[in-house]
Amino acid sequence: MGSLPPRPADLVPGGGGQFRELHGAGAGALSADWITQAIGFAWNGPPPGSAAAGKARLLLADSLGCMLAGLGHDRPRAFAAALGATMPGAIRMAGVAPSLSQVGAAAVLAAAMCWDEANEGLARAHGRPGLAVAPLCIAALAEGRVTLGEALAAFALGYEVAGRAGEAWRIRPGMHVDGSWHALGAAAAAVRLAGGDAAAAARAVRLVGCQVPFSLYAPIAAGMDGRNSYPAHAALLGTLAAAGAAAGMDAPASGFDEARRMALGLEEEAPAVAPAGTWLLAEAYIKPFAGVRHAHYAAAAALGLRDALGGRLQDVESIALHTYAEALRYAANRAPRSAIAAQFSLAWAVAAALLQGDLGPQAYADGALADPMMRRVEALVRLAEDDALTASGRRGATLTIMLRDGTRLEARADAVPGDAVLPMSEQAVRAKFLRFADPVLGEAAARAALAAMLDGVGEARPGGMLLAPLAA
Repeated sequence: MGSLPPRPADLVPGGGGQFRELHGAGAGALSADWITQAIGFAWNGPPPGSAAAGKARLLLADSLGCMLAGLGHDRPRAFAAALGATMPGAIRMAGVAPSLSQVGAAAVLAAAMCWDEANEGLARAHGRPGLAVAPLCIAALAEGRVTLGEALAAFALGYEVAGRAGEAWRIRPGMHVDGSWHALGAAAAAVRLAGGDAAAAARAVRLVGCQVPFSLYAPIAAGMDGRNSYPAHAALLGTLAAAGAAAGMDAPASGFDEARRMALGLEEEAPAVAPAGTWLLAEAYIKPFAGVRHAHYAAAAALGLRDALGGRLQDVESIALHTYAEALRYAANRAPRSAIAAQFSLAWAVAAALLQGDLGPQAYADGALADPMMRRVEALVRLAEDDALTASGRRGATLTIMLRDGTRLEARADAVPGDAVLPMSEQAVRAKFLRFADPVLGEAAARAALAAMLDGVGEARPGGMLLAPLAA
C-alpha cells in the first residue's frame, strides 16, 4: 500500500500536479517530540477490554495467518534456508528445514507476511504499520521469550509509532512505501520485546530516524519479487537500532524530519501526526482479499456483477472500470506475468473476481496466470479515473460490463470489508486465518494456533506451535 509509481501519461490529466495535492505535505508542523509522546502513550498497550485492545489482537492474529500462507510458497522457504547459515537458532517454521534465530525468523516472516499481499493496512499512513512489527512479535512468541500479553503490548507500541511515521513520510513517484518508516515501529517494538524501557525505545526510534531507507517500486513494475525483502530489512534495522539503544547510542529527534527533506525533497513542513491519546490501531483495516487494497473495490464491484453475468463471459464485449487516481497510479499493471505484478493490477482483480468468484491467493497461482480466459477478460478491462472520487479523497470503483447483445451491467463498490464503515467481524477474521493457515499447518495445528492468539490469556506462551505443525 501507498507506493506511487509513475502513472501512465494517459491516466494523468494535467500532469503531476495532483500528486502534490494528494500526497504532498500539508499545513501544520511535526513536533520534534512526537516520538517520545507516542511511545509514552502506547508503551503499555491499549486498556484491557477496550476496542483498541481487541483490534490489536485481531491484527496480530491476521498477520500471523498471512505469514503462514506466505510460508506455503517456495521463495520464502528458500529465503529462510539461505538465512539459516548466518542466523541459526531455535525457531522452527513449517516447511523450513533450518531453525532460525529470533531476528532471522522475523526477517523471513516479514517477507512471508506480504507475499500474498493480504495483510493489514492504515489508510492515513498509506501503508502497513504492522509489516515489520508483527514478525518481531510472532518470532519472540515462537521462541518463548515473551508472553502473549507482552507481545500484544509491543505490537501496539510499534504500530502506533509506525503509523505516525507513515503519516508524515510521503514517498515520491517511483518509490515503494514498504520497508521505510516501518523500521521506526520495529525499533520501538524490539526494545519492548527485549525488556527495555521507554527511554531506550525513544533512542532506538531516533536512531532509525536518521537512517530511514527508501525503496523502489521498480521490482513490481518488472514483475520481480524483490519487493518482498523490503519489510525484512525494516525488521532487521529496527532490531539493530534497539541493540544500539540498549548500548546507549542515540541520535537527534530532528533526524526523521531532516531525512524527510533530504530523501523525499519535501521542504515544506510535515503534517501534524495523530496526537497521543488516539489509537491508530482502531482505524486499521484487515483485508478480506489478497492483492493491493486499491484493487479491492474493483474486485467487490466485479463480484457484485458475477451472478447477473452468469456463464456469459464469452459474450462480454467490453469492461470499463472507473476508480480514484491513487489506485490508477499504484495498480495499473496490465497483462501481468508474475504473481506480484498481478497483485498490483486492477484489471487482474476484475478478471479473477469474475472468473473465480474471489480474490484470494489462488488468483496469483501459476495456473491462474496461464489461464487463457483470465487473460482475455483482463485484456478487456479499460481503466479510467473517477474524477469525483479523486476530488473527494474517497475510495471506490464502478464497473460496467457490455455484452454483445447490448446488455449493460453495472455495479459500484464504495466500501469493502475492513473499511472504517464496514469493519471485518471477528468471525470473518477467524475464517480468513484458517483459510490461509490450513494448507501450511494442517487443520488441527491451524486451529490451535488461532485459539492461542485469539482465545489465549495474556500470560500464555504459545511457543513454536504458532509456526510449525503440532506433530512436527
